[in-house]
Amino acid sequence: MKHFMLILAAALTLSGCALLSPKDAGPVTGPSSPATAVEGAALTVEGVMGARAVRAEVLDTTTPAEKAEALAAPQAAGERSLGKVVVALGPPAEQGIWLKTALVKAVVQGRIETAAGKSLAVELRPGTGGALLSLAAFQALGLSLTDLPEVAVFAP
Repeated sequence: MKHFMLILAAALTLSGCALLSPKDAGPVTGPSSPATAVEGAALTVEGVMGARAVRAEVLDTTTPAEKAEALAAPQAAGERSLGKVVVALGPPAEQGIWLKTALVKAVVQGRIETAAGKSLAVELRPGTGGALLSLAAFQALGLSLTDLPEVAVFAP
């Protein structure tokens, strides 16, 4: 009887190990075409329990020139402060340099400024609830994607 219980315990323990196998991690989300998926495979990261995730650089299609232009945009004459908001990362699928906030009622070009003094020209979009900042804007400002920074919002 002791041998039977020992064998049963070993079998149950070993069967649980199959759940931790990287081959069962599930599909990788990312590029849909096979050629792009092969190129993008090097841009994935191995996560907890073998789960794979796509790097932010793959999702951001904003060019370095567009980011540099937004960073170099001068302060507009006559712009006014709309207030300060804490921003979270917006949906990475929405491309461009934008901020969704309840501070505006219509789409308008504006500017945001971090506590460190970095300024970025953005498209201000109306939103509800918490403010969301685009992936490209987070990267242009050098912010960590997991931070919740406070930014000052300016518009004409």
